[in-house]
Amino acid sequence: MGKMGELFVLGVILASLFASSSPVSAEETLTVYSYDSIEPWMKEIIPIFEQKYNVKVRLVLFGDAGEVLSRLIMEKDNPQADVVIGIDNSYLQKAIKEGILIPYKPENAKYIPDWIIKNFDPEFHLTPYDYGAIAIVYKKNEVPNPPKTFEELTKPEWKGKLIVENPLTSSTGMAFLLWTIAVYGDKWPYYWEALRENDVIVVKGWSAGWEMWDKGQAPLFVSYATDPAYSACNYNDTSIGAVFLSNTAYVQIEGAGIVNGTKHLELAKAFVNFLISKEAQEKLPLNQWMYPVNSEVELPECFSYALDVGKAKVVSIPADELAKNTDKWLKEWRAIMVEGKSASEISPTSTASAEKSGGICGPALLVGLAILPLALRRRG
Repeated sequence: MGKMGELFVLGVILASLFASSSPVSAEETLTVYSYDSIEPWMKEIIPIFEQKYNVKVRLVLFGDAGEVLSRLIMEKDNPQADVVIGIDNSYLQKAIKEGILIPYKPENAKYIPDWIIKNFDPEFHLTPYDYGAIAIVYKKNEVPNPPKTFEELTKPEWKGKLIVENPLTSSTGMAFLLWTIAVYGDKWPYYWEALRENDVIVVKGWSAGWEMWDKGQAPLFVSYATDPAYSACNYNDTSIGAVFLSNTAYVQIEGAGIVNGTKHLELAKAFVNFLISKEAQEKLPLNQWMYPVNSEVELPECFSYALDVGKAKVVSIPADELAKNTDKWLKEWRAIMVEGKSASEISPTSTASAEKSGGICGPALLVGLAILPLALRRRG
């Protein structure tokens, strides 16, 4: 073999060596869909995951969990996301029905209390990562005697003084609607008719409502039992109060899941497992202002200011009832609150025993405020 031949063979060998040492593909990118206000928590934990797995996480945020779900449904024939974070028990059955999730039980699920799994999704279409309870919040210096029951909110002294989120666009609003349904059963339309007649203020989402409430435009706001803890932790301010209506509590559980059609299945599994690890869960309370599901995580001391869910009667709606009736309930809510129909028009079988009836005093005040990002806050 001549010198030129030797050089040629050497070149082929070197080329093959370089080819074998090069990565088979570019760095993997995991696309995660969630709602806007989860960003503080994600900023703390995503870099840890990226470094551990040598990958890139692309976080795509939408205004609210309802918008996230709508996008996933719209894209289900051509999925763009690998993981979704933030679908709660209010939207869970719709997500399952639409077939957008791949069931997966992560290894770290062993740290989640059984009652959370049982009340959320035993099949693990979604893995729960936090939970909390809806409550009415107020400022103690402005409201020395807050309403204690659902019925009180329909009285003249609270006319135009309650802010609620729209359940059509907000997971918090949906949770409040389900709370009323859990308490009133099929009489719930009459309760909402009474709220409308008492000029309840309906806003697009939690952030818009918080902004309005914080500026003093109404003294009562549908928010979370941990809001007093948020105020105490961040501002050393104990002036925010919260109350469970009629001594009942509706628990909201949020979950993360793998999008059906993901091209990064193993990486998606690793990310869901990571979300409920102690490493990630320890950073959840002071960012999400919800309770972590990992039983090994200790709560910050200031969480003692939050309402104790254990002291109220927890109410819920069975999963099969949610699956069967959610769309119907939302249509009925819209008929009452947006179209101005009477409860007897949409629920004629309950007129005789309705706790609230009477004439229509005009539609509720619908405030189309943009969702405003607030530092260190969450909710839809």
